[in-house]
Amino acid sequence: MNFEEHAAKPLLRAAGIATPAGEVAADPDAAAQIAARIGPCVVKAQVPTGKRGKAGGIALAATADEAAAAAGRILGMAIGSYTVGKVLVEAQVPIAREFYAAVLNDPATKDALVLFSPEGGMDIEEIAASHPDRLMRLPVDVRRGFDPAAARAALAALGDLPMDGLVDVLGRLFDAYMAHDAELLEINPLVETADGTLMALDCKFTLDDSAIKRQADLAAQGTPDRLTGLEGKAQELGLKFIELDGDVGILANGAGLTMTSMDAITHYGGRPGNFLEIGGEAYSLSRQALELVLSNPRIKSLLVNFCGAFARTDVMTAGIVEAWEAVKPTVPVFFTIHGTGEDEAVQMVRERLGLEPFDIMDDAVKAAVEAAR
Repeated sequence: MNFEEHAAKPLLRAAGIATPAGEVAADPDAAAQIAARIGPCVVKAQVPTGKRGKAGGIALAATADEAAAAAGRILGMAIGSYTVGKVLVEAQVPIAREFYAAVLNDPATKDALVLFSPEGGMDIEEIAASHPDRLMRLPVDVRRGFDPAAARAALAALGDLPMDGLVDVLGRLFDAYMAHDAELLEINPLVETADGTLMALDCKFTLDDSAIKRQADLAAQGTPDRLTGLEGKAQELGLKFIELDGDVGILANGAGLTMTSMDAITHYGGRPGNFLEIGGEAYSLSRQALELVLSNPRIKSLLVNFCGAFARTDVMTAGIVEAWEAVKPTVPVFFTIHGTGEDEAVQMVRERLGLEPFDIMDDAVKAAVEAAR
């Protein structure tokens, strides 16, 4: 779950990281009133996506009238897939230097990764591409916590920096990341002001979706992912479903096998039409899952890929076969089944659907991709 800037910055303030004074406005008059109180300000679109500045969603204002004019221009703008409905009116800060700082989940180590660069104000992708030597990557074992000495040593390679302040801010940022089940907590830019204060001028926070129930009060401040109509139906059913723009439907057990199926479809020149795994108890919703996938008019073929160890493929296959007989779809379907109960599952598909499952997954994928063409 992503958070807009105004909803993310309180996490920094609670952690002891300074942020500019500011308030949210939903109309130009409110923006003018805030600007009259805080003086020269920055008017910033509030949407849970990046590149707001490049889209024209951030403007400086010296007076209340200028703040009202900026808010009037920004409100209603389209940035990414979002329409701006409110702005953050925030005090201008005298900037001496800009930095980049973040803590995120590292998929390579399954641990935390602290990032820092003295090249703030740029997208992290730009920093990594154009200034790789100016990007500090500090792995952190979450069982041991943030190590100030290790951070200090890593920062030393980046030149003259306000070392004590940065080590303190990075430690506080890591603590906030841990306390709030973050996938990402990013400050860009983190600035050093004219008087030497370190202050977060922006904040991006992504909450781990699996922690939403544990962080219920916090999640209430976030921006839920926008769901398509089919994704909404899947959520109501308790199915993990993501609608994609391809034409090869997928039914597989387990997230890993589903993603492998998607990769294989792409590898052979096809386009996956969905992510949907029906492992675990979800196999009992086989008919609903089948109807969900085939409700997408783009789907021209279906790949059913089952692989079971503890899970029995014959039980999962029985659910799909019964659903197929009830729904009677017309799209071509291609099975590949391996693991516990596969002999019974293969025989079931042969006898009840008159189809021959593929021995090799790649062959089933290629047939589904070709049929979609």
